[in-house]
Amino acid sequence: MKKKQRLSKAETRILERYWQLGTASVREILDSLPEEEQVAYTTVQTLVYRLEQKGALRKVKKIGNAQLFAPAIDQSEYRSGLVSDLLDLFGGSPRLLVSNLLETGAITLKDLKALQTAASGKRAGGG
Repeated sequence: MKKKQRLSKAETRILERYWQLGTASVREILDSLPEEEQVAYTTVQTLVYRLEQKGALRKVKKIGNAQLFAPAIDQSEYRSGLVSDLLDLFGGSPRLLVSNLLETGAITLKDLKALQTAASGKRAGGG
């Protein structure tokens, strides 16, 4: 993504649809949104063009009047950037981040134990 620009929630939601569908037109993205998230065609079109400007989507081809777009970044790359930004908010400290998640109830001690077990298994298993 160009210059590590942040995406709005609405832009992220549209990008998630592209990750699921691959190459798609604005109309296909609009039609794929759940009923409770349906918005005007022009709203989706604006979000798609913004995502293209930010380097998250790229034009693939044009069929008639419909422009097809595809993700220009992969989901894991995007998530890694979000996690990095989140860690930066906590001075780069994973401990402070996890402590905050525990304090706010976003995760439980049970979740933490499960993560610890999973991490121990990865280290023991080599990956």
